[in-house]
Amino acid sequence: MEKKHIAYISISLVGLLFIIRLFYIQIIAEKYQPSPLNNSAVAIKFDYPARGFIYDRNGVLLVANQPSYDVMIIPRDVTPLDTLEFCGLLKITKEQFIKRFEKAKNYSPRIPSVFLAQLSKSNYAYLQEKMHKFKGFYIQKRILREYPLKTAANVLGYIGEVSPAFMEKNPYYKQGELRGITGIENEYEEVLRGVRGVKFMQRNRFNKEIGPYQGGSKDTLATTGKDLTTTLDIELQLYGQKLMSNKRGGIIAIEPATGELLTVLSTPTYDPNELVGRERSKNYAKLKNDIDGKPMFDRGLQAQYPPGSPFKIVNALIGLQEGVVTEDTRFTCYHGYRYGSSPRAFMGCHCVSGTSNDLIRGVYASCNAYFCNVYKRVIEKYPSPVEGIEAWAKHVKSFGFGDYLHNDLYNGTPGTVPDAALYKRMYPNGGWRASTTISNAIGQGEILANPIQLANMTAAVANRGFYYTPHIVKAIDNQPIQIEKYTTPKRTTIDPKYFEPVIEGMFQTVENPGGTAYWSKVPGIEICGKTGTAENFTRVNGEKLQFQDHSVFIAFAPKEDPKIAIAVYIENGGYGSTYAGPIATLMIEKYLNGKTSRPNLEKRMIEASLQNQYDEQLLKTSLAKEKNKHISGN
Repeated sequence: MEKKHIAYISISLVGLLFIIRLFYIQIIAEKYQPSPLNNSAVAIKFDYPARGFIYDRNGVLLVANQPSYDVMIIPRDVTPLDTLEFCGLLKITKEQFIKRFEKAKNYSPRIPSVFLAQLSKSNYAYLQEKMHKFKGFYIQKRILREYPLKTAANVLGYIGEVSPAFMEKNPYYKQGELRGITGIENEYEEVLRGVRGVKFMQRNRFNKEIGPYQGGSKDTLATTGKDLTTTLDIELQLYGQKLMSNKRGGIIAIEPATGELLTVLSTPTYDPNELVGRERSKNYAKLKNDIDGKPMFDRGLQAQYPPGSPFKIVNALIGLQEGVVTEDTRFTCYHGYRYGSSPRAFMGCHCVSGTSNDLIRGVYASCNAYFCNVYKRVIEKYPSPVEGIEAWAKHVKSFGFGDYLHNDLYNGTPGTVPDAALYKRMYPNGGWRASTTISNAIGQGEILANPIQLANMTAAVANRGFYYTPHIVKAIDNQPIQIEKYTTPKRTTIDPKYFEPVIEGMFQTVENPGGTAYWSKVPGIEICGKTGTAENFTRVNGEKLQFQDHSVFIAFAPKEDPKIAIAVYIENGGYGSTYAGPIATLMIEKYLNGKTSRPNLEKRMIEASLQNQYDEQLLKTSLAKEKNKHISGN
């Protein structure tokens, strides 16, 4: 073939390729078509859908919607106006007007953004009559949240305006739009928000709208958000909130057979309606600055406490699994356990001196000597403390300790399961052994957990060795969730056969007159429980400040085919049998029977206040800080 023919063919092929590419770009590919967003003769209007409703497990409405109105601005359309009149209508200063205008213009001169958010109905009605005087401004209807029952703020969360940083990562959102910030509102944002609709309106040279752009072919319809059904039993949640009046702490209740969370309570709490509307910023600052009560701190999910005596249940199971004890193994208690020659190297308990305890009695009498001996045997079973503590920690972690559990709750903390790496940091020169870490035997020392982990551990015991990841959403648009991590059981390292004697000990804790929770028993309900009294102290520049102990109780019921597992943790509450035990058993009775049979106990728990304890703790801590500040200043 001649060279000129090859050249003709090559030029023709290149030309054909260009034609095909141009046809694709101009006719087929949407990304290259002119966007109405770049057309100065097109007005853009967003249609915001109703956000999905949120219900409890029984269909009780927890979160609804209410209308709100935003003043919107398109900066390039703004014409000279009576600024003083406009500011007077909106109740803002001229300086605020200029700041808001500049912010909107920097965002985009032609895309609408929020100038002033969340007008009330009355303000909207009055302002609407005047809006024709202010070109470039219009009123956009928006949906805000409403909370009929004023509870569960820590779980439900709240919505707020998107930040510039968030918009950069999530281009779906525009300036001034709202999204879930915390709680369920955040975790299920894409489900709840729906899809925003967009309308493009053609404008003439006088800037007047004359009809839909391209006949409305580019418009999209808004899609309403989906409703959520939570696992919460809101009646039980409200009852727990009443019992926790003037107390601080957390209550977590779980359905063992599913991992569904029945109650997720933190006190003190707040009315979720406080974070809605024009007063939101002021109320948020007030709540956030309450450094004493910390109402926005979720004690059920975030607080890291020593678990106290309920943790003895885990140590009992580890001892059985490791083969260092049987249910018949006995240890003599001399009113506690001595682990060194120092007078302070003693952990006292309430056993009568000289008592010989087997496993079941060790559990229901909460014998420190019994569980310290078990722990010591576990660690010393191995050739070195490093190997012993690693084996122990592996068992502990299998119950969900030291992990956030990877659920659908917005926030949480992992707690601490001490292991060899931790003790190597604490004792870089070595020398640590079972007696050095013996406080782990009774849930003190370096072990830290939060109430949801204690409740999850209780559910694992109730199930005889496995648990389902605790979760808060039951259904989306009435369709039960099918998420594998919530429907697949997580098994502990303990064989099922070892749970029965431990469960019997928990049962005797409540049923036996010698049990530490005997006075919290409920006629007709077989409750398996464990009391706890956790040491409560803080350090201020090395000085140890000791306060009233925390009150702890875990339980499940009924003994066979359990329907509820619960953990109650009350700061500065003293013995587990003083507050946590009665509150937990009242809640169990309420859930299983729909009512309670102990009105005097109920009244006493509701009326009991620990505020004096909290005031005293705050005062002591403040004085210690001032003292140390003065010393360091000199």
